Amino acid sequence: MSGLQPEQKKRIRPRRTRDHLAWVVAVAIVAGLAYALISNQNFRWDVVFEYFTASSILDGVGITLMLTAVSMVLGTVLGLVLAVMRMSPQTPISGIARLYITFFRGTPVLVQLVFWFNVAALYPDLSIGIPFTNVSQALDMNALITPLTAAIVGLSLNQAAYMAEIIRGGFASVPRGQFEAAESLGMGGFTKLRRVIIPQTMPAIIPATGNQVIGMLKETSLVSVLGVADLLQSAQSIYARTYETIPLLIVASLWYLIMTLTLSVPQSMIERRFSRSSRPVVKVKESLL
Repeated sequence: MSGLQPEQKKRIRPRRTRDHLAWVVAVAIVAGLAYALISNQNFRWDVVFEYFTASSILDGVGITLMLTAVSMVLGTVLGLVLAVMRMSPQTPISGIARLYITFFRGTPVLVQLVFWFNVAALYPDLSIGIPFTNVSQALDMNALITPLTAAIVGLSLNQAAYMAEIIRGGFASVPRGQFEAAESLGMGGFTKLRRVIIPQTMPAIIPATGNQVIGMLKETSLVSVLGVADLLQSAQSIYARTYETIPLLIVASLWYLIMTLTLSVPQSMIERRFSRSSRPVVKVKESLL
């Protein structure tokens, strides 16, 4: 420890009476909660264990994870496009991105999901083609917009608005001199973005993106209102016929907790890897020599 800088030495704080009292109070609270959960027969833990690994519940877990992964990937890609548009010097382009972000961040996710599920009422038949030509393809929106499709579209578009702001914040963390240096080397817009800007934004973007993944995992529970057989909908379909509401909600809550904790482990590792503030001070000083 003698070779460490003062900033790296672990500070030792003596234990006080209030520290021991805090531990006693915390243990008493946890013990009381545990006793209340175990002793109350209305929780029906036997039913919880029975349905915890039921096939429909496991299928719902798979759909929840699939929705999280697909929505995050699509939302991140679209968010990157929006972030670039948001920082564009062209006012119409940045204005469109700002309008998109404002709308999707300012309206509830549930409302957006229900809207996309019923979008066929506005456009029952939609044609996609090349303007001023006869090249077009008609789409039957009633057949195209299924509950699962509406869930993916709604979650992805909403997530893109938040990812756009996260990525834009990462861009803002890059010193202006890096942009000027890339331009002086004759780099184009895409090359500058790929070789200079994005690598330097990772420490700011990745930790926040990890939080968004966990948030998205929990937001997928909203798709149950569309009839998508995710984890919550699977639990609801079971207690609708067995009337074991509380035990099935506990099953769903435990699975959400397990998935969240599982995602939190790599998130913490990534945050330690990319966080600037977590790097040893001695290494930073050495790099400046």
